[in-house]
Amino acid sequence: MDLAWSEKDLAFRDEVRAFLDEKLTDDLRQAGRLMTSVYADHEASMAWQAVLHERGWAAPAWPVEHGGCDWTLTQHYIFSRESTLAGAPALSPMGIRMVAHAIIAFGTPEQKAYFLPRILTGEVFFCQGYSEPEAGSDLAALTMAAVDDGDHLVCTGSKIWTTHAMEANWIFALVRTTRGARKQQGITFLLVDMTSPGIEIRPLVMTSGEEIQTQIFFDSVRVPKANVIGTIDDGWTVAKYLLEFERGGGAMAPGLQVMAEDIAKEAAHQPGPGGGALIDDPAFAAKLADVRIRTE
Repeated sequence: MDLAWSEKDLAFRDEVRAFLDEKLTDDLRQAGRLMTSVYADHEASMAWQAVLHERGWAAPAWPVEHGGCDWTLTQHYIFSRESTLAGAPALSPMGIRMVAHAIIAFGTPEQKAYFLPRILTGEVFFCQGYSEPEAGSDLAALTMAAVDDGDHLVCTGSKIWTTHAMEANWIFALVRTTRGARKQQGITFLLVDMTSPGIEIRPLVMTSGEEIQTQIFFDSVRVPKANVIGTIDDGWTVAKYLLEFERGGGAMAPGLQVMAEDIAKEAAHQPGPGGGALIDDPAFAAKLADVRIRTE
């Protein structure tokens, strides 16, 4: 088995490296280094998205006709790896990596024409409305009601652990439109304008002092039925499809490799049990070697 990159792959890698060297400012790299989870600083993330969009690389996994890249699987991996190694801040996954794919697969032509270009530019910034106070791991138990009222659904209830709701101007949410024999039935996938009357956002303060996650309250919020993705009562099908993209589609190894190397650098300056540096301790060195092997 030949595990070496092809000449075409190496040329693409060099192209990506040159782009990152030119476009990644010190501030953007710092934002990438300071990430505490999958989310970078919001302003830095949006600035980097604008740079990528100008190049046509903001949403490489989208179909080409909607602004994606005609890359091979190897090229997708190389781009992910080089971006991580260079310290690029991550883009918010809610729009580009998640709801956009649901819109592409289940949306109407009008929905695609409106939302997809605006997701690319960042004009539309989504948050995710799935979990509820009594429906977290058991998502199908959700109770947020959406009552049929002519051309609208009237939504009342609450969503919790909603990331970046303070910055978002749209939310994609699962709502209860009817109750069937199975709790997965009667759920609808809905796009809600966050400026709609009746929406209240309360930040949840983390132990670090950050206010990244929130609880959102909906009090008789009127949402046009035109904002339903798929069909009413069949939102579970859309949600399952979207989860394929939420839980995959990115190369995780590059980030783990960067973390392993950061640990090694830090260990070189920390005292070990034998008096020398921690990096020279045989037990620690064995664990670090195992991590490097696994990530590679």
